[in-house]
Amino acid sequence: MTVLEKAGLPKSLLWGFVGVLVFMMGDGIEQTWLSAYMNGEGIDPATLFSVYGFTVAISSWLSGVIGETFGIRKTMFAGFALYILGVLGFAFWGVTSMNPTVLLLTYAVKGLGYPLFAYTFMVWITYRVEKSRLSSAQGWFWFVFTGGLNVLGAYYGVFAKNHIGVVATLASAGLFAAVGAILALLVNKSESTNCFIDTTSDESGAGEKRNRIAELFHGLSIMWREPKVLLGGIVRVINTTSQFAFVVFMPLYMAQYGVSEGDWAAIWGTIFVFNILFNLIFGIIGDRIGCAKTVTWFGGVGCAVTVLLFFYAPQILNNFWFILLCGTLWCIMLAGYVPLSALVPSLVSRDKGAAVSVLNLGAGLAAVVGPLIVKIFQAPLGYQGIAWILAGLYIVSAILTRIISKD
Repeated sequence: MTVLEKAGLPKSLLWGFVGVLVFMMGDGIEQTWLSAYMNGEGIDPATLFSVYGFTVAISSWLSGVIGETFGIRKTMFAGFALYILGVLGFAFWGVTSMNPTVLLLTYAVKGLGYPLFAYTFMVWITYRVEKSRLSSAQGWFWFVFTGGLNVLGAYYGVFAKNHIGVVATLASAGLFAAVGAILALLVNKSESTNCFIDTTSDESGAGEKRNRIAELFHGLSIMWREPKVLLGGIVRVINTTSQFAFVVFMPLYMAQYGVSEGDWAAIWGTIFVFNILFNLIFGIIGDRIGCAKTVTWFGGVGCAVTVLLFFYAPQILNNFWFILLCGTLWCIMLAGYVPLSALVPSLVSRDKGAAVSVLNLGAGLAAVVGPLIVKIFQAPLGYQGIAWILAGLYIVSAILTRIISKD
């Protein structure tokens, strides 16, 4: 067994993980500057990100079930195709015209793409890794996902925007997506889940083909059949709601304290370096002390404290390194939710892909809920009120996790 395998990275899926990393680099290109850029062009960034988040949520929800029903590789390729269509349309048609309708439409199509590619890969992991190492393997998934989206993509995006311009930078996301798809779907040789085979062996019908549409709706009904899976999905929404809210308002908020676009990009990219490292660490911790305990105390309670610390950092001490430190603590605690990806599928003996879909829906809904909180509460409560709402949600997630973990 290699060192990476001992750390929970499945050798058979190695190139799939690398492919997700490269693909998500393209999706992270505009993370730190698009909100301010659109605001400067007279486009409401909260509306743009909310519509994008809505399509991300729908695609995230369907990804696991569609992957089980129609096949992992086919579903991931469909996600890649939609992503390319949305990226090129947004860059060459939407941004060049600054037509609000075109911007919303093309960015929405882009939102349909990446979950079908990246989150369907989670189903692949769920079926190919034994339960005792699943939390660690999911930690590796979030390591490459976040490393591409929030670190490498963020650093490249600011560099490229300043050197090749906005349109070319946005369009270059398509190149990263293409390379990632080749690595994950062609270079990666691991057998993908057979969409027509019941992966839980039983005497009555293992290996028989099912009706695709019936299987799709059966998978989606898991939230009513398994209430704890639904609660897990709600916890997943809360997990990254602050991240998507911060993307909308923190560049504007930090600018009030003299934090430049370049400094903010450096802060954002750097703090997520620690996030991806702790994705691995908390994945291992989840296997050792229990997934529910890890999510409750490090994820829920930890984020409730650190989201406020990060927000108030420039008011406490308007210093680059202090803000960076506070942001790092917040990002480390975000990683405390990694074991949730192992906890929720373990609640069911079959339909694990459907359980993963509920988590994926939660991840997608966070991209809607975060910007909507900003849009709804910015005027009456201000940025400070938004920060306290986010902290309160994290306490709620800790309580829900304790409910999930009880028999």
